[in-house]
Amino acid sequence: MTAQEYRQKVAELKKYAYAYYVKDNPLVTDEAYDKLYHEVLDFEVKHPEQKEIDSPTSRVGGAILEGFTKAKHFKRMWSMEDIFDDSELAEWLERVERNVPSKPTYYCEPKFDGASLNLIYEEGILKQAITRGDGVIGEDVTHNAKTIRSIPIKIDYDKRIEIRGEVVIRKDDFEQINKERLQEGEALFANPRNAAAGSLRQLDPKVTAKRRLFFYPWGLGENQLTDTLLSEKMAFVYALGFLQPPFHDKCQDISCIDKVYQKTVQMRDDFPVMMDGMVVKVDEIALQEALGYTVKYPKWMCAYKFPAIEKSTKISDIIYQVGRTGVVTPVAVVEAVEIEGVTVERATLHNFDEIERKDIRIGDTVIIIRSGDVIPKIIKVLENYRDGSEKKIERPTHCPVCAKELLDEGALLKCQNLECPARVVNAIIYFASKQCLNIDGLGKKIVEQLYTQGLIKSVLDLFSLKEEALLALEGFKEKKVNNLLKSIENVKHAPCWRFVNSLGIEHIGEVASKKLCESYGLDFMHKDRESLEALDGFGIEMAESLQEFIRVNETLIEKLIMIIEPEIPEKKEIKESAFTGKTVVLTGSMSRPRGDIKALLESMGAKVTNSVSKKTDFVIYGEDAGSKYEKAISLGVKVLTEDEMNTMIGVS
Repeated sequence: MTAQEYRQKVAELKKYAYAYYVKDNPLVTDEAYDKLYHEVLDFEVKHPEQKEIDSPTSRVGGAILEGFTKAKHFKRMWSMEDIFDDSELAEWLERVERNVPSKPTYYCEPKFDGASLNLIYEEGILKQAITRGDGVIGEDVTHNAKTIRSIPIKIDYDKRIEIRGEVVIRKDDFEQINKERLQEGEALFANPRNAAAGSLRQLDPKVTAKRRLFFYPWGLGENQLTDTLLSEKMAFVYALGFLQPPFHDKCQDISCIDKVYQKTVQMRDDFPVMMDGMVVKVDEIALQEALGYTVKYPKWMCAYKFPAIEKSTKISDIIYQVGRTGVVTPVAVVEAVEIEGVTVERATLHNFDEIERKDIRIGDTVIIIRSGDVIPKIIKVLENYRDGSEKKIERPTHCPVCAKELLDEGALLKCQNLECPARVVNAIIYFASKQCLNIDGLGKKIVEQLYTQGLIKSVLDLFSLKEEALLALEGFKEKKVNNLLKSIENVKHAPCWRFVNSLGIEHIGEVASKKLCESYGLDFMHKDRESLEALDGFGIEMAESLQEFIRVNETLIEKLIMIIEPEIPEKKEIKESAFTGKTVVLTGSMSRPRGDIKALLESMGAKVTNSVSKKTDFVIYGEDAGSKYEKAISLGVKVLTEDEMNTMIGVS
């Protein structure tokens, strides 16, 4: 075979692969394709220097990776605001149209349920493929992305462009993969989305190559396209050889959008790929820019989710889960039922008020829903199915794990025992976290390892860790051990408020911890209910929770105080200003760290909180201010820029 014949055969192979994987319209038999494929492969083995960069033989995967490296997106990958019914859609549309100078057009397309991926092309070549990650940094999965046949390795566009989309798997292919995994004794994928994500993140690209993954583009990151409409930009992307969704419609009003949505709902079951809703976007690029972004998502797009699927099942038992702060959550064990490809065997009951309000009993037949990633929940009891054998659910009085007496707050029950095995790992993680005692090197995995190995059973045990015991653990070298022990030692003489905050007392966060320490120092442990309730911002619930926590953990707290010797704050002299005695909320990106601005305002007698309410006096906002700013406007709370704040306090 000559080099020219080789290139002709590669072009022919690419045409056949495109017809099969993108158009879903095979042009030749599998036998004919395989014959041509091996002719091309034979030539490439003999003449590797002449191999085309986008030869279909490159799709089989390369060497096994040791792990995925982190990679940064050129432009952030945003998530979407979810809406669930026509009233929320109307509210979203009203908010959009209130904030743009002209009436927008809306671009509607299906929302596929898979794994988001960002493709970066430079000079027409696929240079990198990055998972969404946290929106700024994801994992480099380029080797695996190149095995996905609907992702072009070369495109007819020479400028840098980021093409975002969803990696999905067909429902029938998902079933086949699970059959194979079952035969091999491997854990089954819960649903097609998990199968797609799991296949994309294989360290062996050959495994990814064996699975028939598809890539549907849904947007762009960095690009230099001059089109004024998103729909025009996406038409250009599809023309480059990418898969098109089953529809992409344009609408002018809610009536049209709702018709497209109903069409999407109807095709939901029959379409071969899992969909979980419809995406609505403002089509005009200029209007998108005018609307901008919240902290979490673009204001110009939303995900109109499908209605939750309801199934009936039966409650066979009730179990109790204990969280980090000791909150006891009742969970219903139900007869297994499949909802949207997920086998559901448990459903949250939220709290005991919910149980009483719905009169839920063991043995009841109930209606259960699961919408998207929402935890399955019981929405209705079918009382006509009762036969008298059902049992009422009794409120527990003692922790199901440590048997200590529970704090009963009506709707919630709480275990306040810091040494309860169910909460000890998370309690230690929180104790060591940045906003608490900031013990560097004591993250989640290390705490779990120390607990599993029996070196720590409570926060107290941190202060008796020995170098020899740590060096015996896997992954612990001398430098790491010394750094960890030094970080623990540095906790001594920590500010009082950090110590109180680290205890993880229900309802007592950073603001309340500071107020306790500023008002009473460590003597807060011995204050009566009336004194605690008298503190600014405190109430009955906070005082009760604090006193119950101290009652259960008094000995432990006193031992920690003896070891740490927290530093009691000096009485601050308040500088009078326009913010003295005012409640302030900070939001958005500022020219200085928000922590510095918060400290400055607190030195002037301001109370800086995290949530906006009618009692808030000022919201000070910076760039990318989100929902807090919007809530302030809706409540009529005064909003200030950082410059306006500086003017008020005389800072230049």
